Amino acid sequence: MRILKYTHSLVRLEKSDRALVIDPGSFSEEEPLDGAEAVLITHEHTDHLDVDKLARHPDLQIWTNAAVASLLTDVDPDRLHVVAAGEHFVAAGFEVGVYGELHEVIHPDLPPVPNIGFFVDDSFFHPGDAFTVPDRPVDTLMVPTSAPWLKSSESIDYIRAVRPRLAVSVHDGLLNDIGLGLVDNLVGGMAEQAGSEYRRLASGGAIDI
Repeated sequence: MRILKYTHSLVRLEKSDRALVIDPGSFSEEEPLDGAEAVLITHEHTDHLDVDKLARHPDLQIWTNAAVASLLTDVDPDRLHVVAAGEHFVAAGFEVGVYGELHEVIHPDLPPVPNIGFFVDDSFFHPGDAFTVPDRPVDTLMVPTSAPWLKSSESIDYIRAVRPRLAVSVHDGLLNDIGLGLVDNLVGGMAEQAGSEYRRLASGGAIDI
């Protein structure tokens, strides 16, 4: 499997000449949708869901939660698949398990929206905007590293809880170069102390697992 990381939270997965995209939001490029068969959307926030981008790719099959599906009123119902925690499905040839239910708390006065994470081919986990810990070993974890709802200590503790072989920074589009360097040194250093390799990829960067 090839993992391609784009701006902020968008990830493209490729294998056997097939591809799916996770969280094509408003902060991210549209190019990764080209040639993809499926899209997985973790939650409704615009940095993870860009309705206009999806409208320009009418052949995509979409898997997401009920809250997001309710916003995609112009999508052909035959292309829209509602899933929840505990369910499994196949998208673009990838086996996907669904984990988690809610977005992390941004502020006590803001009720958290529904959020699901996707465990792909028994190796890769993208949690969306949550620190969901799957009930199985994770080879490669997309770890959120910058957001209104997190501290770096929580990113570190998340890596320690999941114990992946490889932790890849995601949800990092809010950081400038100074912030990225700080996160890489702090989160990356602590991840390695916990026995996990840490990587941050520039937009379009790829890793094969």
